[in-house]
Amino acid sequence: MNQELIQALANELLQAEDTATPIPPLTDRYPEMTIDDAYAVQKAVIDKKVARGEVVIGKKIGLTSQGIRDQVGVQEPDYGIMTNAGVVKDGECIDVSKMICPRIEAEIVFVLKKDLDKDYITAWDVIDATAGVMPALEIVDSRIQDWRIKIQDTVSDSASYARVVTGGNRLVPINDLDLAMVPMASFRNGELMFTGCGAAVMASNPVNSVVWLANKMKQYGSPLQAGELILSGAFTPVFDFRPGDHVFVRFGPLGDVSLRAQKG
Repeated sequence: MNQELIQALANELLQAEDTATPIPPLTDRYPEMTIDDAYAVQKAVIDKKVARGEVVIGKKIGLTSQGIRDQVGVQEPDYGIMTNAGVVKDGECIDVSKMICPRIEAEIVFVLKKDLDKDYITAWDVIDATAGVMPALEIVDSRIQDWRIKIQDTVSDSASYARVVTGGNRLVPINDLDLAMVPMASFRNGELMFTGCGAAVMASNPVNSVVWLANKMKQYGSPLQAGELILSGAFTPVFDFRPGDHVFVRFGPLGDVSLRAQKG
């Protein structure tokens, strides 16, 4: 794709997000679009957000389940960029009418205390670079109409990132934690939605997600940096977040996180 088209698609996605008005799938109109093209569009969207005053706070990792990757026909996860405009406080009540079709994912967020800038990054490097972890909710919201997405659509759209809320007032050190065995139970309006554990993420452990991302970002010349938040991938399938909903998620030793949606 040439730069003119990349910028045009970035403008479409940004307007769709700002106005909560979905657009047709990019891959329907440009079937020749590659994943590299999609990351170029993603970068163009983020550049426009930064130009208007938003600040990059970290990254999110998607497609951490092999089953989901098989469904969309890809062999590796994807990532999106998070900015401060999407940060929500624990327990806050938000206006979901500003989004298109929001859904909830329950995840562990890593907070980095060191850059990850080696030629090859291992799980030990990630653990050493992590100040601690917290429970988190991600609101995903595709700017693509009816969630009719292929991998190029969701990559262009920053892996459908919309909002992030982190729970608790403290970081939990991970040195003595077995993240694979951290339990999770999610509730919507008091009804149990899903249970799961960290082993569901990226072939046995959320650390593996961050390892993948760190090596991918190093490959692209943009190493992960101290202070960034890294959403490591959902424990379970997503569920809808509707007007009036109250979502509460418990992550065992990591604590709880919750969110409310204003009534319609």
